[in-house]
This record gives sequence, C-alpha cells and structure tokens, in this order.
Amino acid sequence: MKLFIREQIPLIFIYFCQLIVITAVYWLDGFHHIMICLYAALLSGCLFIGYLLFRYVTNRSFYERLEKPLDSMEDFRNETQLTPLAESLQQLLSSQFRHYQKNLHNYKHKLEGHIQFINQWVHQMKTPLSVIHLMIQDEDDARFTSIGDELDRLWKGLDMVLYTARLDTFERDFFVENLHLETVVRSVVSNQKRLFIRKRIFPSFQFSEDHQIASDEKWLAFVLTQLITNAIRYTVHENRKIYFHSYRRGIKIVLEVRDEGVGIPESDLPRVFNPYFTGENGRNFQESTGMGLYLVKQICEKLGHHIEIESTVNQGTTVRIIFG
Repeated sequence: MKLFIREQIPLIFIYFCQLIVITAVYWLDGFHHIMICLYAALLSGCLFIGYLLFRYVTNRSFYERLEKPLDSMEDFRNETQLTPLAESLQQLLSSQFRHYQKNLHNYKHKLEGHIQFINQWVHQMKTPLSVIHLMIQDEDDARFTSIGDELDRLWKGLDMVLYTARLDTFERDFFVENLHLETVVRSVVSNQKRLFIRKRIFPSFQFSEDHQIASDEKWLAFVLTQLITNAIRYTVHENRKIYFHSYRRGIKIVLEVRDEGVGIPESDLPRVFNPYFTGENGRNFQESTGMGLYLVKQICEKLGHHIEIESTVNQGTTVRIIFG
C-alpha cells in the first residue's frame, strides 16, 4: 500500500492542480456558483478515488510482491494476478533470470574445470616429489637431509592447494565414520616425525580414555597437520613439547593441542581465522601464509566441529577442537 501511494503522489498532485485551474477559469469567466463548483469537485474526486481504488485492487499483488523480498529466484514466476504492467515486468525478470542462469552455469563450468586442473596438477607434482624422496631416504649426507625437509614443505604446500580447491565441493569428498581419536592423532604425529626431529620438539600425549568421534579421517588429519605445523613453526626454542590432550566437556569430546611457542598477541586473536591474515607473527616468520587456520576453521565447520583458540605471548597457544 505504501509503495502504491508513493507512486501515485505525482498523479494526485496533478489532479488537484488541474481541479484548481479549471475552477479558476470558470470563476474568471463569471461563473460564481460556489455550491455547483463544490458539487462538481466532489463528483470528480469520487471518480478519481474510484480510479485509484481500481488501480490498487487490480495491482495489489504486484505491489505486495515488490515490497517483500524474494525467498528464492523462482518466486516471481508464481504471480497469478497479471495486469499489463505486472506481466511486462515478469517477462523482463524472466528474461534476466534466464541470462543469469546461463552466465552462472558458464562460470560454474569454468570453476569446475579449474578445480579439476588444480587436482590433476597437484597429483602430477606429487609423483616426482615421491620419487625424489625415495632416492634420498637412505642417504646420510646433511645435504640430503635438507632436501628432505624442503620436500616436506613442498608436500604440505601442495596439500594446502589441493584442500583449498576442494573446499567448495566438500560435500562430494567426505565420509563420516567412527574414529579412535588417539589413533588418529598418533598417526598424524608419526607422519610429521621428520619435522619434530628437525626442530627438536617432542610430542606429549595425554589421553585418559579411548574417545571415539564421528568425523572424516582424511579431512581431520589435514586439520591436525596444520595445527601441528603451526605449533612447531612458532616454537623457537629446542627441547620443548607439544601437548595433545583429550577430555570430555559435558557430552562433547574435546581435543586440545597446546604448544610452548611465542604465542599470539591478544589484538591478533580475533582475526587469526581470517584468510591471508598473518598478524604480528607473520612479519617475524616468513613461512606464514595466513591460510592454515582459515582452512582449519572452514573444515571444522563443515564437519560439524567447533574450534577455539587462546594464547599468551611468550607462553604458548592452545587450540581446541570440540567434536559434537
């Protein structure tokens, strides 16, 4: 109703202007019968009000549709009371919607092709890395040890690219099952043993009972790998520990990963899960990309887990994964 009134304001203004002009013309011509002028104005006003009521009734659903936001792109197709104006607008919207769907389909096709290319490229790059790793694994020279460390970095970088590309199609690539939390954690830690040894940092496990969780092992392993990599990267002193502790919080199971590193400034904590945010530590540690914790949070949300983080500068950081 408000939209209809706002649209008719210019017409109402013109009507009263022409009513005054016509009355003034007859008055100047010598016609001074006030009652007849008022009677004519009353009849004209009734006709004008009737016209407005007719316009509102015939276009009521049209105006109501314009005043309410659409719940979906298909809603405007359900218009049942069509006037020429409403029908023309619906045809325009239908045409625009078809163009939108066509463009959206083209972009979606290009995006899927790009993701497929990324996946193939990552797998192709992993093959020569695996070959190089096999070639140097039995060598004791310090140079080959350094090459192995760089291979690990390349491998983690390729995994990050792969999982980032797959994040938008997460629903196609996950399988939820019951997992032994301690088994998963120990397996991931074992896969990162080269990094632990190189930095001379030791894992400490505190699993009081055999907790079982419902999650996807592959995606959860990637999350834990990111947390372990961050914990080791920001632990600058040797002979420190990274603690893995699980416990119950009500009906939920909590996995806590705590390091003894440099910690995160309080001002940076609210933004650590933002993409590409490296903060103060990112300026001191050049390996930071700002994507690790962002991916961790996105994956946890898609898996139905919750993540918490707290940190104290020069004392360490604690990250908790809460399994619902």
